[in-house]
Amino acid sequence: MKNPFETEDRAAFRKTLRDFVTREIRPHADAWDEAGAVPWELHAKVGALGVWGFGVDEAYGGLGFDDCFMRAAFSEEFARCGAGGVPAAINGRMISIDPIQRLASAEIKDRVLADIIAGRKGSSLAVTEPGGGSDVANIQTRARLDGNHWVLNGQKTFITGGMTSDYFVIPARTGGAGLEGISLFFVEADTPGFSRTELPRKMGWWCSDQATLYLDDCRVPASSMMGDEGRGFTAIMQNFNLERVALIAGMLGMMKVCLEDGIAWAQERQTFGKPLIRHQVIRHKIADMAARIEAVEAYLNQICWSVNEGDMPVAAISNCKVFTSKALEFCASEAMQIMGGAGYLRGNRIERVYREVKVMAIGGGSEEIMRDLAVRQMGL
Repeated sequence: MKNPFETEDRAAFRKTLRDFVTREIRPHADAWDEAGAVPWELHAKVGALGVWGFGVDEAYGGLGFDDCFMRAAFSEEFARCGAGGVPAAINGRMISIDPIQRLASAEIKDRVLADIIAGRKGSSLAVTEPGGGSDVANIQTRARLDGNHWVLNGQKTFITGGMTSDYFVIPARTGGAGLEGISLFFVEADTPGFSRTELPRKMGWWCSDQATLYLDDCRVPASSMMGDEGRGFTAIMQNFNLERVALIAGMLGMMKVCLEDGIAWAQERQTFGKPLIRHQVIRHKIADMAARIEAVEAYLNQICWSVNEGDMPVAAISNCKVFTSKALEFCASEAMQIMGGAGYLRGNRIERVYREVKVMAIGGGSEEIMRDLAVRQMGL
């Protein structure tokens, strides 16, 4: 369907992204995925596109403006490379950039932000803990003040970019129970007491790195606290909503991969004397996939418009993430059915999408958490 919110600038930005993915990523995505890593120079190439500069002041290498439609276009177009590990590998920094800009000291921002946005350095937000999962109010990592330093002890896990990032934004408990007792800290990877190990043998996202972080009497200067003591986590809660918008857009891109490659295979494959595309049962699968894509696209466009208007529609974002992950699951299954045994062989986009459905349904807030959040936003 025609997008009523499209502009010349947005269309040009999307074309730039699509051309980049076609030229720089798709020819290598399978090899990178099998190798388990992307080349570091890809970070700088992507950084040159300006995609990590939304909402960041130009003084720090940002774009000086924000646009939720462009944010979504970035996530969608990069997901269409067909290997979810590629955008995961380069985008670990995304949800750490805004907290650094808003809450870190001027010295930290001046020293690191431009390098992160340009792709010269990596950064990650490290929230999830081994025993906590989505229960962020029960964070166990602790920080105690010792003279002019904070001393951190605890663990974080499932941290995207955890093995390659240079900088980390880490919430730790400085006060009592609940969210109000949590503060944020800026921690550098070479800090004594900081270590990390890679999470092995993932179902998908093979070429991205996820890690467990260990903080063992990790001492950071008092100036490394980001924002007010005890208010760190509440200061970044809105940040997760934009992460979920990006995940919705990424899932939309994956759904379009399923439709495009499913159609291409159905037009090429001959069965019972005619192309698959001429069989009604296959045509119905394509129609059902297309309908779900259009529904998600319309939903996402409305969300992006609301965000640009200054309204963060938390309930809609939460509901849309669940709706989209279910729609992606459907499209991945139907596309796999269209391809049959060929879809089960490694090396094609549909096979990778099929394996990566669940990480999208869990990451950034599981379907169960999203449903509960949506209902709470209704005042219930």
